[in-house]
Amino acid sequence: MASTSPVVADWELRLRIREQVERHGLKGGAIAKALGITPQYWSSVTVGKFLFPRELLEKTLDLLEFDDDDRRELLTLRDMAKERAPFAAYSALFGESLMRLYGLEAGAHAIRTFENSVVPGLLQIEDYTRALMRSTAATRPTEAEQRVRARLDRQRRLDPPDPLQLSVVIGQAVLMCQVGGPQVHKQQLLYLRNLAADRSNTIDLRVIPFEAGDALAGLNAATFHLLDFQSARLPTVGWLETAIYGELTEDARKVDALQYLYEQARAIALSGDDSLQLIDRIASQIGQT
Repeated sequence: MASTSPVVADWELRLRIREQVERHGLKGGAIAKALGITPQYWSSVTVGKFLFPRELLEKTLDLLEFDDDDRRELLTLRDMAKERAPFAAYSALFGESLMRLYGLEAGAHAIRTFENSVVPGLLQIEDYTRALMRSTAATRPTEAEQRVRARLDRQRRLDPPDPLQLSVVIGQAVLMCQVGGPQVHKQQLLYLRNLAADRSNTIDLRVIPFEAGDALAGLNAATFHLLDFQSARLPTVGWLETAIYGELTEDARKVDALQYLYEQARAIALSGDDSLQLIDRIASQIGQT
């Protein structure tokens, strides 16, 4: 079984149980009665309100007639799910949706990202992140440094031995926006260029130039991510973000729409090499009179 995060393990466990329930054509009330629990309790367990109790899980696996291999896998997933969730130390800072996103991100195999306003969080240098956090009206000053640390912790997913496969499309406006002053701005651009060049086997960075303005405007896309997982049993998950809210979705139609948008954005972006050259040119102009 591929390595994963507790959040992803818990999700796969519940997803596979729900799928087996559907195959058997059973209703929640009938399952609850057979297991000797209330329908409300069964609902709470299967939607992830709390960890599946081991004894109840074993009874459920018997009832739903899982074979021995599946049974071992699901019990292993349950053991993995009870581990401390990634970024639990930051739970007071982030809402439920963001905490779930970060947990899924920690166990994802690949992420595709579109961003047209700021450098994606996984690619930000510390000073750039700090400038963003300190300028955000919704962030209390006492929380800013904790949020910086959380973002830097998330970036460990880019490191060996199991680096995330990251594909990013950004608009040129991201490169032009001066965050943290000229020095931080230049450092951030050089970091982007060097990181994408040095880790071309795991990071693909593409820039949509200003010349593609009509095509980019036609997409009318906000920030979004698509998360893919090693397990073939898990669907792609989408995250759509605006200035005031973020939404995780497993809905196939919404995810398909986001995947279409991503492919359209990537199609109008420069090649990887041309994108790095553009970043280099913009960085070289910073500070020139």
